Amino acid sequence: MTQDRPSIGIPVDVKTFGDDTMHVVGEKYIAAVAHGAGAKPLLVPALGQGPEMASLNDVIAPETMLDGLDGLFLTGSPSNMKPSFYGDDSEGVAPFDEQRDRTTLALLRAALARDLPILALCRGFQELNVACGGTLYTAVHEQADYNDHRDDHDQPRAERYQPRHPVTLTENGLLTQLAGTRQVEVNSLHGQGVAQLGPSLAVEAIAPDGLIEAARHPDRSFAVGVQWHPEWQFADNPFSKALFTAFGDAARAGVQG
Repeated sequence: MTQDRPSIGIPVDVKTFGDDTMHVVGEKYIAAVAHGAGAKPLLVPALGQGPEMASLNDVIAPETMLDGLDGLFLTGSPSNMKPSFYGDDSEGVAPFDEQRDRTTLALLRAALARDLPILALCRGFQELNVACGGTLYTAVHEQADYNDHRDDHDQPRAERYQPRHPVTLTENGLLTQLAGTRQVEVNSLHGQGVAQLGPSLAVEAIAPDGLIEAARHPDRSFAVGVQWHPEWQFADNPFSKALFTAFGDAARAGVQG
């Protein structure tokens, strides 16, 4: 580790390609950590049992995966969290990735205990909320009074990531300080969403329909989750650039400390 290039852990998704099970991370997330946060991205494998792997939890304690890291970055994903992880007995909406669920929740709780800087996006924000004792709507669009926040997979990728709605940022909140304004336009590509916010978290942004779109842990140096995708073409968006810079700065402060 160096002071100017902290190490950021990125937990992976588990996906099947043909007959092979792969541990993967989208390249745009790696790029945002490397070039936006100015950090060294390090992929963290899923520890839960998979079709070709017995659980690693008996040989690798999840918290030891944080050793040598200066921050933790939780990405978005096509998969949803399995409802059983937040105390919901409904079937939920597939696809699921239980290997990721078991890994990220353990890592988040350990990272919060260490006050390791955390930035969590989309599915990652939902994981942060669950790790802090919150719950999720399994399908936001099926809830009364909420809009449909899902993306249209029939559209070109660039269109899917375009801004879809404004969010109102909390007065005097961290995101307001980074944005320099109380309202910003964000993209929207999620089916799940925050139902009950974790009791240790504070609201940082709300959508026009009232859905919580961002939160932070006020008792930690930097633990922030947003429901949108600031990693998408982050260099062209001043607010996204400021968010990743702040995350990188928090990780560098930990190295210097």
